[in-house]
Amino acid sequence: MEILEAFDLTGGYRAAAALAGCDHKTVAHYVALRDAGLSPDERPRREMAIDPFLDKVEEWVDRSNGLIRADVAHDKLVAMGFDGSERTTRRAVAAVKKSWRSGHRRVFRPWVAEPGLWLQFDWGQGPTVAGRQTLLFCAWLAWSRFRVVLPTWDRTLPSLLGCLDTTLRVIGGAPTYALTDNEKTVTVEHVARVPIRHPDVVAAGRHYGMTIRTCVPADPQTKGGSEATVRIAKADLVPTEANLLDAYATFAELQQACRDFCEQVNARPHRATGRVPAELLVEELPRLHVLPAQPVALAFGLTRRVGWDSTISVEGVRYSVPHHHIDERVWVRWCGEELVVTVIADGGRSRSPATPVGSAGDRRSATSITPVIIRAPRAARGPHPTGGQPGRGGVSGHRRRRGRVAGRGRCGRRVAGAFQDGRSGGVRQTARRGRRRSGVGYRGAGRPLRRCRPGRDLDPSAARAGRRADPRQRHPQPATGYRRLGRVRCGEPGR
Repeated sequence: MEILEAFDLTGGYRAAAALAGCDHKTVAHYVALRDAGLSPDERPRREMAIDPFLDKVEEWVDRSNGLIRADVAHDKLVAMGFDGSERTTRRAVAAVKKSWRSGHRRVFRPWVAEPGLWLQFDWGQGPTVAGRQTLLFCAWLAWSRFRVVLPTWDRTLPSLLGCLDTTLRVIGGAPTYALTDNEKTVTVEHVARVPIRHPDVVAAGRHYGMTIRTCVPADPQTKGGSEATVRIAKADLVPTEANLLDAYATFAELQQACRDFCEQVNARPHRATGRVPAELLVEELPRLHVLPAQPVALAFGLTRRVGWDSTISVEGVRYSVPHHHIDERVWVRWCGEELVVTVIADGGRSRSPATPVGSAGDRRSATSITPVIIRAPRAARGPHPTGGQPGRGGVSGHRRRRGRVAGRGRCGRRVAGAFQDGRSGGVRQTARRGRRRSGVGYRGAGRPLRRCRPGRDLDPSAARAGRRADPRQRHPQPATGYRRLGRVRCGEPGR
Protein backbone atom coordinates (compact mmCIF):
# COMPACT_ATOMS: atom_id res chain seq x y z
CA MET A 1 0.00 0.00 0.00
CA GLU A 2 1.26 3.52 -0.87
CA ILE A 3 2.05 5.99 1.88
CA LEU A 4 -0.50 8.63 0.92
CA GLU A 5 -3.18 6.00 0.33
CA ALA A 6 -2.56 4.51 3.79
CA PHE A 7 -2.74 7.95 5.40
CA ASP A 8 -6.06 8.72 3.68
CA LEU A 9 -7.40 5.39 4.94
CA THR A 10 -6.29 5.59 8.56
CA GLY A 11 -5.87 9.33 9.12
CA GLY A 12 -2.86 8.83 11.39
CA TYR A 13 0.89 8.87 10.78
CA ARG A 14 1.77 5.81 12.84
CA ALA A 15 -1.08 3.70 11.53
CA ALA A 16 -0.25 4.65 7.93
CA ALA A 17 3.44 3.89 8.62
CA ALA A 18 2.50 0.43 9.94
CA LEU A 19 0.47 -0.29 6.80
CA ALA A 20 3.10 1.12 4.37
CA GLY A 21 6.07 -0.40 6.20
CA CYS A 22 8.01 2.86 6.79
CA ASP A 23 8.66 5.38 9.52
CA HIS A 24 5.91 7.73 10.63
CA LYS A 25 8.21 10.73 9.96
CA THR A 26 8.39 9.71 6.31
CA VAL A 27 4.58 9.70 6.16
CA ALA A 28 4.46 13.16 7.71
CA HIS A 29 7.05 14.48 5.18
CA TYR A 30 5.09 13.37 2.11
CA VAL A 31 1.80 14.54 3.54
CA ALA A 32 3.30 18.02 4.12
CA LEU A 33 4.57 18.17 0.55
CA ARG A 34 1.12 17.28 -0.81
CA ASP A 35 -0.56 19.87 1.37
CA ALA A 36 1.91 22.52 0.09
CA GLY A 37 1.04 21.71 -3.54
CA LEU A 38 4.45 20.27 -4.35
CA SER A 39 5.20 17.05 -6.14
CA PRO A 40 6.50 14.30 -3.90
CA ASP A 41 8.94 13.25 -6.64
CA GLU A 42 10.68 16.65 -6.77
CA ARG A 43 13.27 17.41 -4.18
CA PRO A 44 14.32 20.96 -3.37
CA ARG A 45 17.87 21.86 -4.43
CA ARG A 46 20.32 22.16 -1.60
CA GLU A 47 22.89 24.86 -1.43
CA MET A 48 26.35 23.93 -2.76
CA ALA A 49 29.82 25.34 -2.20
CA ILE A 50 30.12 26.30 -5.88
CA ASP A 51 26.99 28.48 -5.92
CA PRO A 52 28.92 31.77 -5.42
CA PHE A 53 31.06 30.93 -8.47
CA LEU A 54 28.31 29.82 -10.87
CA ASP A 55 28.14 33.22 -12.59
CA LYS A 56 31.84 32.96 -13.42
CA VAL A 57 31.44 29.41 -14.73
CA GLU A 58 28.59 30.55 -16.99
CA GLU A 59 30.80 33.36 -18.31
CA TRP A 60 33.61 30.94 -19.17
CA VAL A 61 31.26 28.56 -20.92
CA ASP A 62 29.75 31.36 -22.98
CA ARG A 63 33.11 32.83 -23.97
CA SER A 64 34.43 29.41 -25.05
CA ASN A 65 31.22 28.51 -26.91
CA GLY A 66 30.74 25.54 -24.61
CA LEU A 67 34.25 24.10 -25.17
CA ILE A 68 35.97 24.76 -21.83
CA ARG A 69 36.99 21.67 -19.90
CA ALA A 70 35.93 21.05 -16.30
CA ASP A 71 39.52 20.55 -15.06
CA VAL A 72 40.54 23.93 -16.48
CA ALA A 73 37.55 25.57 -14.85
CA HIS A 74 38.39 23.88 -11.55
CA ASP A 75 41.97 25.25 -11.59
CA LYS A 76 40.61 28.73 -12.19
CA LEU A 77 38.10 28.35 -9.34
CA VAL A 78 40.76 27.13 -6.91
CA ALA A 79 42.83 30.22 -7.72
CA MET A 80 39.75 32.33 -6.88
CA GLY A 81 39.32 30.69 -3.45
CA PHE A 82 37.03 27.73 -4.17
CA ASP A 83 37.67 24.89 -1.70
CA GLY A 84 35.29 22.28 -3.10
CA SER A 85 36.15 19.02 -4.88
CA GLU A 86 36.75 18.53 -8.58
CA ARG A 87 33.66 16.33 -8.73
CA THR A 88 31.50 19.26 -7.71
CA THR A 89 33.08 21.39 -10.44
CA ARG A 90 32.49 18.72 -13.12
CA ARG A 91 28.80 18.47 -12.21
CA ALA A 92 28.37 22.25 -12.22
CA VAL A 93 30.18 22.71 -15.57
CA ALA A 94 28.14 19.88 -17.16
CA ALA A 95 24.88 21.48 -16.01
CA VAL A 96 25.92 24.92 -17.32
CA LYS A 97 27.02 23.46 -20.70
CA LYS A 98 23.71 21.63 -21.09
CA SER A 99 21.82 24.85 -20.43
CA TRP A 100 24.05 26.81 -22.86
CA ARG A 101 23.62 24.27 -25.70
CA SER A 102 19.85 24.28 -25.31
CA GLY A 103 19.82 27.97 -26.23
CA HIS A 104 22.44 27.74 -28.99
CA ARG A 105 21.28 24.78 -31.03
CA ARG A 106 21.50 24.96 -34.81
CA VAL A 107 18.05 25.17 -36.34
CA PHE A 108 17.45 23.27 -39.58
CA ARG A 109 14.61 24.23 -41.86
CA PRO A 110 13.26 21.96 -44.57
CA TRP A 111 14.66 22.87 -47.96
CA VAL A 112 11.90 23.22 -50.52
CA ALA A 113 13.64 23.03 -53.92
CA GLU A 114 12.48 25.22 -56.78
CA PRO A 115 12.41 23.93 -60.37
CA GLY A 116 15.37 25.02 -62.49
CA LEU A 117 17.23 26.67 -59.61
CA TRP A 118 19.85 24.30 -58.18
CA LEU A 119 22.32 21.78 -59.57
CA GLN A 120 24.68 20.04 -57.14
CA PHE A 121 27.83 18.07 -58.00
CA ASP A 122 30.67 16.41 -56.15
CA TRP A 123 33.53 13.96 -56.68
CA GLY A 124 33.82 10.38 -55.48
CA GLN A 125 36.56 7.78 -55.63
CA GLY A 126 35.86 5.31 -58.42
CA PRO A 127 37.11 1.79 -59.12
CA THR A 128 40.56 0.84 -60.28
CA VAL A 129 40.86 0.20 -64.03
CA ALA A 130 44.02 -1.48 -65.33
CA GLY A 131 45.88 -0.56 -62.15
CA ARG A 132 44.90 3.11 -62.34
CA GLN A 133 42.53 4.88 -59.97
CA THR A 134 39.47 6.56 -61.47
CA LEU A 135 37.09 9.22 -60.18
CA LEU A 136 33.32 9.60 -60.40
CA PHE A 137 31.75 12.97 -61.18
CA CYS A 138 28.27 12.88 -59.60
CA ALA A 139 25.65 15.57 -60.24
CA TRP A 140 21.92 15.86 -59.62
CA LEU A 141 19.11 18.36 -60.02
CA ALA A 142 17.64 19.27 -56.65
CA TRP A 143 13.99 19.47 -57.75
CA SER A 144 13.64 16.55 -60.15
CA ARG A 145 16.33 14.35 -58.49
CA PHE A 146 17.77 13.60 -61.94
CA ARG A 147 21.29 12.19 -61.57
CA VAL A 148 24.33 12.08 -63.87
CA VAL A 149 27.48 10.05 -63.11
CA LEU A 150 30.59 10.35 -65.31
CA PRO A 151 33.93 8.53 -64.86
CA THR A 152 37.20 10.43 -65.28
CA TRP A 153 40.90 9.87 -64.79
CA ASP A 154 41.54 13.08 -62.82
CA ARG A 155 39.79 16.04 -61.24
CA THR A 156 41.72 18.87 -62.86
CA LEU A 157 40.03 22.05 -64.03
CA PRO A 158 39.64 20.93 -67.70
CA SER A 159 38.13 17.64 -66.50
CA LEU A 160 35.77 19.50 -64.17
CA LEU A 161 34.53 21.86 -66.87
CA GLY A 162 34.30 19.00 -69.36
CA CYS A 163 32.17 16.94 -66.97
CA LEU A 164 30.03 19.97 -66.18
CA ASP A 165 29.44 20.65 -69.87
CA THR A 166 28.52 17.01 -70.52
CA THR A 167 26.14 17.04 -67.54
CA LEU A 168 24.35 20.12 -68.80
CA ARG A 169 24.07 18.59 -72.27
CA VAL A 170 22.57 15.41 -70.81
CA ILE A 171 20.08 17.41 -68.76
CA GLY A 172 19.23 19.68 -71.67
CA GLY A 173 19.71 23.06 -70.02
CA ALA A 174 21.49 25.06 -67.34
CA PRO A 175 20.02 25.93 -63.91
CA THR A 176 20.54 29.20 -62.11
CA TYR A 177 22.99 27.93 -59.48
CA ALA A 178 25.51 25.10 -59.22
CA LEU A 179 26.53 24.08 -55.68
CA THR A 180 29.77 22.20 -54.98
CA ASP A 181 32.59 21.81 -52.49
CA ASN A 182 35.50 24.20 -51.84
CA GLU A 183 38.17 22.68 -54.07
CA LYS A 184 41.10 24.62 -55.47
CA THR A 185 39.67 24.23 -58.96
CA VAL A 186 36.59 26.18 -57.81
CA THR A 187 37.65 28.31 -54.82
CA VAL A 188 41.19 29.63 -54.81
CA GLU A 189 41.15 30.85 -51.19
CA HIS A 190 39.01 32.43 -48.47
CA VAL A 191 39.57 36.02 -47.41
CA ALA A 192 37.67 37.00 -44.25
CA ARG A 193 35.49 33.91 -44.79
CA VAL A 194 34.59 35.14 -48.27
CA PRO A 195 35.36 32.56 -51.01
CA ILE A 196 37.48 33.77 -53.92
CA ARG A 197 36.42 31.93 -57.07
CA HIS A 198 38.78 30.62 -59.70
CA PRO A 199 38.65 33.06 -62.64
CA ASP A 200 38.25 30.23 -65.18
CA VAL A 201 35.31 28.83 -63.24
CA VAL A 202 33.70 32.26 -63.14
CA ALA A 203 34.18 32.58 -66.91
CA ALA A 204 32.68 29.13 -67.45
CA GLY A 205 29.67 30.00 -65.32
CA ARG A 206 29.18 33.19 -67.29
CA HIS A 207 29.45 31.18 -70.52
CA TYR A 208 26.60 28.88 -69.49
CA GLY A 209 24.57 31.58 -67.71
CA MET A 210 25.02 29.87 -64.34
CA THR A 211 26.40 30.98 -60.96
CA ILE A 212 28.84 28.68 -59.14
CA ARG A 213 28.26 28.52 -55.38
CA THR A 214 30.18 26.61 -52.71
CA CYS A 215 29.21 25.26 -49.32
CA VAL A 216 30.57 26.47 -45.98
CA PRO A 217 34.01 24.93 -45.25
CA ALA A 218 33.93 21.91 -42.93
CA ASP A 219 30.13 21.96 -42.89
CA PRO A 220 28.56 19.05 -44.79
CA GLN A 221 25.04 20.17 -43.82
CA THR A 222 25.29 22.99 -46.40
CA LYS A 223 26.25 20.63 -49.21
CA GLY A 224 22.79 19.33 -50.03
CA GLY A 225 22.09 15.94 -51.55
CA SER A 226 25.26 15.51 -53.60
CA GLU A 227 26.80 13.47 -50.77
CA ALA A 228 23.98 10.94 -51.05
CA THR A 229 24.44 10.79 -54.82
CA VAL A 230 28.13 9.97 -54.43
CA ARG A 231 27.41 7.37 -51.76
CA ILE A 232 24.81 5.57 -53.88
CA ALA A 233 26.99 5.70 -57.01
CA LYS A 234 29.99 4.24 -55.18
CA ALA A 235 27.84 1.49 -53.67
CA ASP A 236 26.57 0.41 -57.09
CA LEU A 237 29.64 1.01 -59.28
CA VAL A 238 32.75 0.32 -57.18
CA PRO A 239 33.43 -3.44 -56.87
CA THR A 240 33.36 -4.54 -53.22
CA GLU A 241 32.70 -7.72 -51.28
CA ALA A 242 29.17 -6.49 -50.56
CA ASN A 243 27.95 -5.96 -54.14
CA LEU A 244 30.03 -8.81 -55.69
CA LEU A 245 30.86 -6.78 -58.80
CA ASP A 246 33.66 -7.86 -61.11
CA ALA A 247 36.60 -5.55 -61.77
CA TYR A 248 36.48 -3.41 -64.90
CA ALA A 249 38.96 -4.45 -67.56
CA THR A 250 38.74 -1.23 -69.61
CA PHE A 251 37.60 2.31 -69.14
CA ALA A 252 34.83 1.76 -71.69
CA GLU A 253 33.25 -0.86 -69.42
CA LEU A 254 33.17 1.64 -66.57
CA GLN A 255 31.54 4.23 -68.84
CA GLN A 256 28.88 1.73 -69.86
CA ALA A 257 28.26 0.82 -66.21
CA CYS A 258 27.78 4.51 -65.35
CA ARG A 259 25.28 4.91 -68.18
CA ASP A 260 23.35 1.84 -67.03
CA PHE A 261 23.34 3.14 -63.46
CA CYS A 262 21.96 6.55 -64.51
CA GLU A 263 19.23 4.94 -66.60
CA GLN A 264 18.25 2.73 -63.68
CA VAL A 265 18.05 5.39 -60.96
CA ASN A 266 16.36 7.94 -63.23
CA ALA A 267 13.69 5.49 -64.37
CA ARG A 268 12.46 4.36 -60.95
CA PRO A 269 10.36 6.42 -58.48
CA HIS A 270 12.33 8.46 -55.98
CA ARG A 271 11.61 7.75 -52.33
CA ALA A 272 11.26 11.42 -51.33
CA THR A 273 9.05 12.59 -54.20
CA GLY A 274 7.38 9.32 -55.13
CA ARG A 275 7.78 10.18 -58.84
CA VAL A 276 10.18 9.17 -61.60
CA PRO A 277 13.09 11.67 -61.99
CA ALA A 278 13.01 11.38 -65.79
CA GLU A 279 9.36 12.48 -65.82
CA LEU A 280 10.06 15.38 -63.46
CA LEU A 281 12.93 16.49 -65.70
CA VAL A 282 10.49 16.99 -68.56
CA GLU A 283 8.51 19.36 -66.35
CA GLU A 284 11.66 21.15 -65.20
CA LEU A 285 13.15 21.72 -68.66
CA PRO A 286 11.10 24.90 -69.38
CA ARG A 287 12.69 26.48 -66.27
CA LEU A 288 16.26 25.74 -67.41
CA HIS A 289 18.37 28.14 -69.46
CA VAL A 290 19.25 27.39 -73.07
CA LEU A 291 22.78 26.08 -73.49
CA PRO A 292 25.24 27.71 -75.90
CA ALA A 293 26.07 25.63 -78.96
CA GLN A 294 29.81 25.83 -78.24
CA PRO A 295 31.25 24.48 -74.97
CA VAL A 296 33.63 26.66 -73.01
CA ALA A 297 37.11 26.47 -74.55
CA LEU A 298 38.80 25.18 -71.40
CA ALA A 299 36.52 22.13 -71.43
CA PHE A 300 38.47 20.85 -74.43
CA GLY A 301 41.59 20.38 -72.26
CA LEU A 302 45.07 21.85 -72.32
CA THR A 303 46.58 23.85 -75.16
CA ARG A 304 49.42 22.62 -77.33
CA ARG A 305 51.23 24.14 -80.29
CA VAL A 306 51.54 21.95 -83.40
CA GLY A 307 55.16 21.73 -84.46
CA TRP A 308 56.65 21.97 -87.92
CA ASP A 309 56.54 18.16 -88.14
CA SER A 310 52.74 18.21 -87.52
CA THR A 311 53.04 16.59 -84.08
CA ILE A 312 52.16 17.59 -80.54
CA SER A 313 53.71 16.45 -77.27
CA VAL A 314 51.43 15.07 -74.53
CA GLU A 315 52.91 13.48 -71.40
CA GLY A 316 56.28 13.06 -73.10
CA VAL A 317 54.82 11.31 -76.16
CA ARG A 318 54.46 12.82 -79.62
CA TYR A 319 51.19 12.39 -81.51
CA SER A 320 50.55 13.16 -85.17
CA VAL A 321 47.85 15.58 -86.31
CA PRO A 322 46.82 16.64 -89.82
CA HIS A 323 49.51 18.73 -91.48
CA HIS A 324 47.21 21.68 -92.22
CA HIS A 325 47.22 22.48 -88.45
CA ILE A 326 50.95 23.20 -88.34
CA ASP A 327 51.85 26.18 -86.12
CA GLU A 328 48.30 26.36 -84.72
CA ARG A 329 47.08 26.10 -81.15
CA VAL A 330 45.05 22.99 -80.35
CA TRP A 331 43.33 21.64 -77.24
CA VAL A 332 44.12 18.11 -76.06
CA ARG A 333 42.58 15.94 -73.40
CA TRP A 334 42.18 12.27 -72.55
CA CYS A 335 38.72 10.85 -73.20
CA GLY A 336 38.86 7.43 -71.66
CA GLU A 337 41.75 5.66 -73.32
CA GLU A 338 41.93 7.95 -76.36
CA LEU A 339 43.51 11.34 -76.88
CA VAL A 340 41.09 13.91 -78.30
CA VAL A 341 42.57 16.88 -80.17
CA THR A 342 40.38 19.93 -80.79
CA VAL A 343 41.11 22.81 -83.15
CA ILE A 344 39.05 25.95 -82.59
CA ALA A 345 39.17 28.62 -85.25
CA ASP A 346 39.15 32.38 -84.63
CA GLY A 347 35.89 33.67 -83.32
CA GLY A 348 35.16 30.53 -81.31
CA ARG A 349 34.04 28.38 -84.24
CA SER A 350 35.46 24.88 -84.16
CA ARG A 351 37.08 23.47 -87.29
CA SER A 352 37.68 19.95 -86.02
CA PRO A 353 36.26 20.00 -82.49
CA ALA A 354 36.43 17.18 -79.99
CA THR A 355 33.94 16.39 -77.28
CA PRO A 356 34.95 17.01 -73.68
CA VAL A 357 35.40 14.24 -71.16
CA GLY A 358 32.64 11.68 -71.06
CA SER A 359 31.93 12.03 -74.76
CA ALA A 360 31.07 8.35 -75.02
CA GLY A 361 27.93 9.07 -73.05
CA ASP A 362 27.34 12.55 -74.42
CA ARG A 363 23.71 13.13 -75.38
CA ARG A 364 23.87 16.42 -77.20
CA SER A 365 20.99 18.12 -78.88
CA ALA A 366 20.84 18.82 -82.58
CA THR A 367 21.96 22.41 -82.02
CA SER A 368 25.16 21.43 -80.22
CA ILE A 369 28.47 20.53 -81.81
CA THR A 370 28.76 17.28 -83.74
CA PRO A 371 32.54 16.95 -83.57
CA VAL A 372 34.94 15.49 -86.09
CA ILE A 373 37.42 14.08 -83.61
CA ILE A 374 41.12 13.55 -84.14
CA ARG A 375 41.71 10.51 -81.97
CA ALA A 376 44.82 8.60 -81.00
CA PRO A 377 44.95 5.63 -78.62
CA ARG A 378 46.66 6.08 -75.29
CA ALA A 379 50.20 4.83 -75.50
CA ALA A 380 50.90 1.85 -73.26
CA ARG A 381 54.03 1.71 -71.18
CA GLY A 382 56.58 -0.77 -72.48
CA PRO A 383 59.89 -1.07 -74.28
CA HIS A 384 60.54 1.40 -77.04
CA PRO A 385 60.17 -0.01 -80.59
CA THR A 386 63.68 1.15 -81.43
CA GLY A 387 65.20 -0.43 -78.34
CA GLY A 388 65.51 2.82 -76.39
CA GLN A 389 64.30 3.62 -72.92
CA PRO A 390 60.82 2.43 -71.98
CA GLY A 391 58.16 5.04 -72.43
CA ARG A 392 54.75 5.63 -73.88
CA GLY A 393 54.76 4.18 -77.34
CA GLY A 394 51.72 3.78 -79.52
CA VAL A 395 50.22 3.85 -82.97
CA SER A 396 50.43 7.60 -83.33
CA GLY A 397 52.95 8.41 -80.60
CA HIS A 398 56.69 8.00 -80.45
CA ARG A 399 59.28 8.81 -77.86
CA ARG A 400 62.04 11.31 -78.25
CA ARG A 401 64.38 10.16 -80.98
CA ARG A 402 67.79 11.51 -81.65
CA GLY A 403 70.15 10.95 -84.50
CA ARG A 404 73.58 12.34 -85.19
CA VAL A 405 73.63 14.82 -88.03
CA ALA A 406 76.94 15.31 -89.79
CA GLY A 407 77.24 18.91 -90.90
CA ARG A 408 79.97 21.30 -91.90
CA GLY A 409 80.79 24.38 -89.89
CA ARG A 410 82.82 27.45 -90.56
CA CYS A 411 85.71 27.17 -93.06
CA GLY A 412 84.35 23.85 -94.27
CA ARG A 413 85.38 21.95 -91.13
CA ARG A 414 83.12 19.15 -89.97
CA VAL A 415 81.00 19.89 -86.86
CA ALA A 416 79.94 17.07 -84.56
CA GLY A 417 77.09 17.36 -82.11
CA ALA A 418 74.15 18.44 -84.27
CA PHE A 419 71.04 16.56 -83.15
CA GLN A 420 67.63 16.01 -84.65
CA ASP A 421 65.38 16.16 -81.59
CA GLY A 422 62.01 14.45 -81.98
CA ARG A 423 60.66 16.19 -78.90
CA SER A 424 61.54 19.76 -79.72
CA GLY A 425 60.85 19.35 -83.43
CA GLY A 426 64.02 21.03 -84.71
CA VAL A 427 67.72 20.62 -85.41
CA ARG A 428 69.98 21.40 -82.50
CA GLN A 429 73.75 21.84 -82.66
CA THR A 430 76.18 22.10 -79.79
CA ALA A 431 78.89 23.49 -82.09
CA ARG A 432 81.64 21.40 -80.62
CA ARG A 433 84.85 21.06 -82.60
CA GLY A 434 86.82 17.87 -82.29
CA ARG A 435 87.02 14.43 -83.74
CA ARG A 436 84.77 13.52 -86.61
CA ARG A 437 81.55 11.70 -85.90
CA SER A 438 79.18 10.30 -88.41
CA GLY A 439 75.61 9.13 -88.06
CA VAL A 440 72.23 8.88 -89.67
CA GLY A 441 69.75 11.63 -88.89
CA TYR A 442 66.07 10.98 -88.17
CA ARG A 443 63.93 12.20 -91.07
CA GLY A 444 66.92 13.49 -92.98
CA ALA A 445 69.91 15.45 -91.91
CA GLY A 446 68.32 18.88 -92.20
CA ARG A 447 70.37 22.03 -92.25
CA PRO A 448 72.91 22.32 -89.44
CA LEU A 449 73.36 25.36 -87.22
CA ARG A 450 76.65 27.18 -86.84
CA ARG A 451 77.94 29.50 -84.16
CA CYS A 452 78.67 33.08 -85.26
CA ARG A 453 81.64 35.00 -83.99
CA PRO A 454 81.00 38.49 -82.57
CA GLY A 455 81.29 41.22 -85.16
CA ARG A 456 81.33 38.83 -88.13
CA ASP A 457 78.58 37.72 -90.43
CA LEU A 458 78.79 34.85 -92.81
CA ASP A 459 77.28 34.76 -96.22
CA PRO A 460 75.83 31.32 -97.10
CA SER A 461 77.82 31.03 -100.29
CA ALA A 462 80.98 32.20 -98.52
CA ALA A 463 80.41 29.72 -95.72
CA ARG A 464 80.15 26.82 -98.11
CA ALA A 465 83.36 27.97 -99.81
CA GLY A 466 85.12 28.57 -96.50
CA ARG A 467 85.63 32.31 -97.12
CA ARG A 468 84.87 35.28 -94.93
CA ALA A 469 81.91 37.49 -95.86
CA ASP A 470 82.23 40.99 -97.22
CA PRO A 471 83.52 43.32 -94.43
CA ARG A 472 80.91 45.88 -95.44
CA GLN A 473 78.20 43.46 -94.33
CA ARG A 474 79.49 43.06 -90.79
CA HIS A 475 76.93 43.23 -87.99
CA PRO A 476 77.80 42.85 -84.29
CA GLN A 477 76.40 39.55 -82.95
CA PRO A 478 76.44 38.12 -79.44
CA ALA A 479 78.94 35.42 -78.69
CA THR A 480 76.22 32.91 -77.84
CA GLY A 481 74.30 33.41 -81.07
CA TYR A 482 73.45 30.76 -83.62
CA ARG A 483 72.63 31.20 -87.26
CA ARG A 484 70.79 28.87 -89.56
CA LEU A 485 72.54 28.76 -92.91
CA GLY A 486 70.50 30.40 -95.60
CA ARG A 487 68.39 32.45 -93.12
CA VAL A 488 68.97 35.52 -91.01
CA ARG A 489 68.52 34.28 -87.40
CA CYS A 490 71.16 35.79 -85.18
CA GLY A 491 71.09 35.55 -81.42
CA GLU A 492 68.66 32.58 -81.44
CA PRO A 493 69.79 29.68 -79.28
CA GLY A 494 69.74 26.24 -80.82
CA ARG A 495 66.62 24.18 -80.17
